[in-house]
Amino acid sequence: MKIPIQINENSAEPLYHQIENQLRSLIITGQLGEGTHLPSIREFAGALNCSVITVRRVYQDLENEGLLRTKQGTGTFVAQVEAGERENYRLKAAEEAMQAAVQSGKAVGCTEEEMEVLFREALRVNYSK
Repeated sequence: MKIPIQINENSAEPLYHQIENQLRSLIITGQLGEGTHLPSIREFAGALNCSVITVRRVYQDLENEGLLRTKQGTGTFVAQVEAGERENYRLKAAEEAMQAAVQSGKAVGCTEEEMEVLFREALRVNYSK
């Protein structure tokens, strides 16, 4: 199974974080449904051209969050995520992304007003499509 993960090697975001965030998003949005069998750690690492350690960390983190489950001898699967939990994950992911954006803006000296203008513009551009 090909999982649509896009890696940006020029990003300051660590590789495991890029993979983990995208895989979490695929699960939360239901694009990877409950029971979906994921590639083995080696297969996925090969497909993404990254280390086995990176994929192992992603799988372990998402398993700890309750989004994946591993069965010895059969592999790793998408766990059942209740609708309420799915909503919590969805909102938490959006909140974390906004927090990171605010921190980035503060780090480069943006004012609160500038950040509000940028946020409104981002909303307009992304929701007018």
